[in-house]
Order: sequence, then structure tokens, then C-alpha cells
Amino acid sequence: MIILGTNSIKDTGYNVDNSARFDGTTAYLNRTPGSASNRKTFTFSTWIKRSGIAGVTVHQDIFSSDAGDDESYIHFDTDSLKIFSTLPSSAGAAAGDPACVLITNQKFRDFSAWYHIVVAVDTTQGTASNRVKLYINGTQVTSFSTETYPDQNYQFATNAAVAHMIARRPAGSKFLPGYLAETILVDGSQLAPDQFGEFDEDSGIWKPIDVSGLTFGTNGFYLDFEDSAALGDDVSGNGNDFTVNNLTAIDQSTDTCTTNFATIGTLFMGLNTPTFSEGNLQSYSSAAGLSVIPSSIGLASGKWYAELKYAATSSNDNTGIGITMDPASSNQENTEQGGYTFGYAASTGGYTPYQAEQSGSGATYTVGDIMGIYMDLDNMKLYFSKNGTLNSSTGLTINTSNTGFYYFCVQDYTSTSNFWTWQWNFGAGCPFTISSGNTDANGYGNFEYSPTITGDGVSKDFFACNTKNLAEYG
Repeated sequence: MIILGTNSIKDTGYNVDNSARFDGTTAYLNRTPGSASNRKTFTFSTWIKRSGIAGVTVHQDIFSSDAGDDESYIHFDTDSLKIFSTLPSSAGAAAGDPACVLITNQKFRDFSAWYHIVVAVDTTQGTASNRVKLYINGTQVTSFSTETYPDQNYQFATNAAVAHMIARRPAGSKFLPGYLAETILVDGSQLAPDQFGEFDEDSGIWKPIDVSGLTFGTNGFYLDFEDSAALGDDVSGNGNDFTVNNLTAIDQSTDTCTTNFATIGTLFMGLNTPTFSEGNLQSYSSAAGLSVIPSSIGLASGKWYAELKYAATSSNDNTGIGITMDPASSNQENTEQGGYTFGYAASTGGYTPYQAEQSGSGATYTVGDIMGIYMDLDNMKLYFSKNGTLNSSTGLTINTSNTGFYYFCVQDYTSTSNFWTWQWNFGAGCPFTISSGNTDANGYGNFEYSPTITGDGVSKDFFACNTKNLAEYG
């Protein structure tokens, strides 16, 4: 897989600490300005990591404002980005007639990457294409499948005294599944993307910069998501706080545009088409079929830790956890077929290597247990734990004849219609509550159990699977 954006830079200079995770079904932020301000000139900026495409025609709104027949929004239309605004009936048009429609030819299908989106508006401009400018990762988008610019001096619903929402549209409840960071509205200025980011001088990768010195304007805001108890706090100095809806402290994440963490790799769906949710940290598998659901980041060297909670099941049989080498093939089969895999079964505690270099068993596990996977690719060893206790301090040997990338995975190896729900913790925050709080040796992650173990008689530090650690150890 390819990781884009600032995600491969070890030291970005300016670090973004937090994001907010939106579930795509109920979570959003909203506020209504007390009075209207500049509806002709403004700039919206955010960093976003998508979590899925819910359907062919589904709209997933990032930022919207709505006054009934007068609405403006930025959203994903399946895998394209769309900017849309309507003419109000007061303008003499039929309610809902479009005043502005921009739909990108560019597709946004990489759910492991962070994108930076800037929409810069100034409808006082004489040249139509200068009235709305879209930038992705610092570069202006000029290729659109639909390209309709607003009339000169057109007024968007943005900055009107109407409902404004993050991760939802007021009309139609179009929710966003994904992560948002550094979410900003500048009222009264059409800004270039270099006010929010810059190209790294060594790698050429687009990365965020400190925006605290911007002039945000009357209805402007800056959401940094650093207060887990109030994820809608505006830190621009304006006090334009958003009301939080169906978000709690558990929805704060350290998965950001400067430290990108692994999630579930949703491009590998398997035969039973599992359902992904909670920022691609939860998988639900129910249909009859065999598959492996891997992590989004593949690993070739280093020592890596992930933990996951067995959240729900209709049967304790025929599910397991482990590692896989070739999700493109193994997602079509179970853990003992397809690409190299090494599974640990729930019902028997047995190990199921595809290439049987080693066999054995560990503790059985069931709903409520938190399982740990310790992948040591420097020594080609694998360790499993149940609720913090290792199955074996000597671990298992990974077949050294295989070369390439290894992925954490969960597995469904039955042809019956049982269901299993797994919740992952790669360290950036997860769907289940962490009561202890352990970091790796670099200070990354928030784990229930320690990423450091004694394996084969040696103390071993395992690391959270994020791009800062990858740049150092991967």
C-alpha cells in the first residue's frame, strides 16, 4: 500500500497532536452564528482521513451550512470531492437550483492516507474560476467532471446566521465517516494553501504548519480537537465553539496528519464483505465465507505491537487473530490457504500456520478478552497474549523463507453464517475504553497492556504501528 501526505516524514517540525473520529452515522458538530458576516469571501481548511464509502450515491459531508432552500456544503460524493451551493428562492430561482457545482475528476480512495483540503472563496472576483478555488495537498485542482462557478457577488450560506455543521449536512443527515484534524474557517479572506501548510524541503511532501497566528474573522474558527472533554472548542480566540453531538472522549485520536496510525485495510474485503466502522477500527463479519481482514500498513522489519478486543460473537468457533503476508490472495481464503498466514484460534487456542513450520496452542479466548500480537520481524518471531499474559515467552517462529510485508489480521474461517465483531487498538485511540494507558518506548500509543515483553529471554520493545515509528524502524 502507499501512504500519502505528511505520513512518511519522521520529523515534521510542527506536529498535530489530535484529531476527532466521526462514526459516519450519528456523530457531528454544529453551531449557528449569532449574526451573518462575510458570505462572499472566506476560506475553509481541514485535514481528513476517510474511513469508507457507504454506497454508490452516498454523500459524506465535511462542512455544511443550510437555511432551507439556501445551502452550501463540501462533501465526498462516493469517491469524488464536491463543492455545492444553491440559489435561494429569494433570488428568483427555483429553490435548490445550483449556483456552484464543482466535482473533481480526482478520486479519494486511499483510506490509509491523510488529505489536506482547502476551499478558498471570493465571489467578488471578475474571473469566474477565481471565485472558488480548491486545493488538495497544496496543489490547486483544475480538473473537474462538473465545473459551474457562482455569479459575481454571489452569497454562500456559509457565514449566514444559519446552522453550520462539521461531519454532517443539516438537511438529509449526510454524515462523514473518518477523522478530521486542524479544521479551520477564515471569515473575510480568500487564502492560499501556504497559510496552512508547506512542502517539506527534504521530501517534497505537503505538511501542516502552525496556523495560530491567522486572522480568523468574525465567524471564523479553529478546531484542534485537543480537549477530549470538549471536542468542539474553538481555539481561534473568537469563542465560536461547536456543540458536540454523539462524540465522547473516546473519539479523540492521536491519528493525525503528522503521525498516521494503522487501521483496518478496507481494500481487502474478503468473500464475506465485512462491515467496517469506528474509523476503520472495528470489523463486523456475518455472512458465510472465508476471509482475512488485514491492517492497512504492511511491515517488513522492526518490532510491532497491536491489541484487539473480541467484542461480540454468535459462536466462538471459527475466528482467530494473527498475521498475514499476502492479503490480496489470503482475503479470498482462510488462514490455512492463500498467502502466508499464521492464525491463533479463539475456540481451541490452537495455532494454524499455513506453512507448518511450527504448531502448538495457547489459551482459548472469548468475548471481552483483549488479545495482543507482538510481531518481531528482526528475529522472525511472533508472540500472542491474552489480557496481558503471554501464551509463551519463547514465541513462534515466522517462516524465514517468505519475504515481503506482513500485516496484522483477524480471520474468519467458516462457511456458516456466524458473526464476529473485533475492535482494534493500534495505539491512536480505539472503540473500547483503555483503563491503564501504556505507551511504546518512543512514547507513542495508548494501550491497555505493555508493548514491552521478555521474549526468548531478552527484553524486547515493540512499537505502535505509525509512520513516525516506521520512519525509524521500518
